[in-house]
Amino acid sequence: MEPPSQNLKTTPLLSLRRFHISEDYGFLLPNPLKELPDQFRPWMEIANELPHLIESHQLQARVNKMPLLSCQGLTSYREQRLAHLVLSFITMGYVWQEGQTQPKEVLPRNLALPFVEVSRNLGLPPILAHADLVLTNWTTRNPERSLEIRNLDIIVSLPGGESLRGFILVTVLVEKAAVPGIMALVQAVNAILQHGDNSLLRALQQLRLSIQDITRTLGQMHNYVDPDIFYAVIRIFLSGWKDNPAMPVGLTYEGVSTEPLKYSGGSAAQSTVLHAFDEFLGICHSKESADFLHRMREYMPPSHKAFIEEIHSAPSLRDHILSSGNDQLLTAYNQCVEALVELRSYHITVVTKYLITVATKAKGRKPNHLPGPSQALEERGTGGTVVLSFLKSVRDKTLEAILHQSD
Repeated sequence: MEPPSQNLKTTPLLSLRRFHISEDYGFLLPNPLKELPDQFRPWMEIANELPHLIESHQLQARVNKMPLLSCQGLTSYREQRLAHLVLSFITMGYVWQEGQTQPKEVLPRNLALPFVEVSRNLGLPPILAHADLVLTNWTTRNPERSLEIRNLDIIVSLPGGESLRGFILVTVLVEKAAVPGIMALVQAVNAILQHGDNSLLRALQQLRLSIQDITRTLGQMHNYVDPDIFYAVIRIFLSGWKDNPAMPVGLTYEGVSTEPLKYSGGSAAQSTVLHAFDEFLGICHSKESADFLHRMREYMPPSHKAFIEEIHSAPSLRDHILSSGNDQLLTAYNQCVEALVELRSYHITVVTKYLITVATKAKGRKPNHLPGPSQALEERGTGGTVVLSFLKSVRDKTLEAILHQSD
């Protein structure tokens, strides 16, 4: 039997509810809305036609005629999240409609003003982020059936067809696969507070299984996403206007700021999952990687960012394991770290297939003087990092966290 904790009265236990995180869906928004109130029909009509409007080069003209609407009619949190999703997709289409070589550098006030207003209300940046693309952009075809790709659909789309749908929905399933790991993390933090090593051991074992399930789920990307379409069609619409040579000065949000503003594009680094796991396991990244990862936290819903900070301020798992002298805990911890290394190695494999290999093929197909669809971004992720060196550094620093009893 585990001894009662002396800390219970002084240290509040960690709970997901306090950070608006779902025990069923994790960081995904549960049951996102698909329609806004009728007064926002002009936005929804454009959003529902986005791929066609972009491919036929009509989106910019449609947006320019769009009425200026106030966000005051958005009364619920879920309405605000859907509005942010819709306006972020319209913004990406507007900026990149004519491709990488002719981006729009001014967002018109009838789009910029409501987008910035709803962004400020939510504490999110006025650009398409992981919180929009994935966390808010999913729906079940049959609510009675399980969350699997055949029973899921996206709410708003961009050019890329089935490959874009697959890219988004596989990432939704990755977030879902992380839920048992998030639950285990909470159980583990509370077990340390309550000096419950048996409970901590079970939680670490569950965390390892969840990380392994995330890796398996990520593998579905190969079944649903065509690398050529991802590279040549989809990627530009996920690209931002910070650390992007195609938009070196940023984007001017008309009516908001006279100076251009810079925001990073969508990135897997904006998912709260691995930030939470890293903080809990005590992974220390290089200064350059850590700076980028911390900047990506500004693209998360504020309550999710607060959850990461709460884990950071919790008692150290590594210190607890080393001071306990418990070999089972040390082994279970190392198995979590090894599973995370394997996930990060697999992510490198996926990125190599969808980015580096395709970029090399694309270079070989055209004379060098012609700009390619993503030439300025060839070695960069959509978040703006030089992607392979970043991912390898993050993976290698994870491996360095392996504990030895003599530590």
